Amino acid sequence: MTKPKPSDICQIRCFNVELVTQVNQTLPGDDLLEEAQIVFGALADKSRLKILYAFSNGEELCVCDVASLLEISIATASHHLRKLRDLKILKYRNDGKLAYYSLRDQRVAEILCHALKQLAE
Repeated sequence: MTKPKPSDICQIRCFNVELVTQVNQTLPGDDLLEEAQIVFGALADKSRLKILYAFSNGEELCVCDVASLLEISIATASHHLRKLRDLKILKYRNDGKLAYYSLRDQRVAEILCHALKQLAE
């Protein structure tokens, strides 16, 4: 982390008590912030972004589908899917020797699609 320049920080210690109190009262709780941190952490990787986008239409995909779609190895696809499952963003089921994944909560796809739409404008 870089050291702040003197022009980047206050030269004297003071704060707007009313404003700080008002903003503090509107801050989300730690539980909600932790959930947001998980979602945004999952969105911080380009491969996981692609995977989540692939699930945005509500489809269920197997590990091989994801590997083919992203043109990556099955092991790499499985690693990303497991990470998203561990974060409780994806759910999975086994069908014989196949493992199928889908979104646990469609709101994650809505967040992603909204962000992409905003960035495209």
